[in-house]
Amino acid sequence: MNNPDLSIPVRQPAATSLDDTILPFAVKALDLRGRIVRLGAVVDTILTGHDYPIPVAKLLGEAIVLTVMLGSALKIDGRFILQTQSDGPVRMLVVDFTAPHNVRACARFDAARLAAAIAGGKAAPGQLLGRGHLAMTIDQGPDMSRYQGLVPLEGGDLEQAAHEYFTRSEQIPTRVRLAVAEEFRAGEGGPRRHWRAGGILLQFLPSSPDATVDDIELLDPELSSERLAYRLFHERGVRVFRATPVAAQCSCSRHGVENMLLSFSPQDRADMVEDGRITVTCEFCSSTYVFAPSEIAAASMPASQ
Repeated sequence: MNNPDLSIPVRQPAATSLDDTILPFAVKALDLRGRIVRLGAVVDTILTGHDYPIPVAKLLGEAIVLTVMLGSALKIDGRFILQTQSDGPVRMLVVDFTAPHNVRACARFDAARLAAAIAGGKAAPGQLLGRGHLAMTIDQGPDMSRYQGLVPLEGGDLEQAAHEYFTRSEQIPTRVRLAVAEEFRAGEGGPRRHWRAGGILLQFLPSSPDATVDDIELLDPELSSERLAYRLFHERGVRVFRATPVAAQCSCSRHGVENMLLSFSPQDRADMVEDGRITVTCEFCSSTYVFAPSEIAAASMPASQ
């Protein structure tokens, strides 16, 4: 591997792929920096947990990769939230990345419109999203102001929206590639499908050459992120940094749901009672919390003096 800076150790790229990681890298000769995200169990856990139709799962998988790439690059304590609101069959995507490595996600869609779009051959990502906007929110906690960037969705996919976002908000040209696919593995009872996802983000000076990356390169478990970076930039010398792990982790809890219920009026809580209990299901992880109405009523009473 070419490396004009003798102070930087030179080694061959790792051959083994590390799933659920974010690998930062830089090419000093090109004034280029980037990140490669490879997701295996993380994206599979989220998507199979919801059992979304395949087109919705692929779209949400792309949103997860994009959020992890952008959120992990900010180096902040807090949350990076990506959310779409649009008029297509998939009307909302929400991905919540909590630094340094926890991610959760969910989607809302119109099942009848989705089925019609698939039957009519109009299931491309941009067609499923339709028109609306993509919001990217940085939340550093209650004592800090939120920052939010908005990008219009005009029938394009998430890659196009990301490029539009960087064109408007950054001075450095940025390119993003996203890929999501199913992998079938042998198992008890026959083959089982697993989701895989990957992405690459490149930020470079105008004089830097663009890099072409195929979907299979971002998804292939036999091709490590280090080897992919080497394949793209070895002629100019590429330096990789320590990889960061990613985990599928929801922040919901019974205590948090109880506090949410306490914020409702007694009448609103009474309207939520079915079969003598209040049941709340988390949209992100599908965890279900069951409360007796008397339990919430007791918690709402002021402490005795």
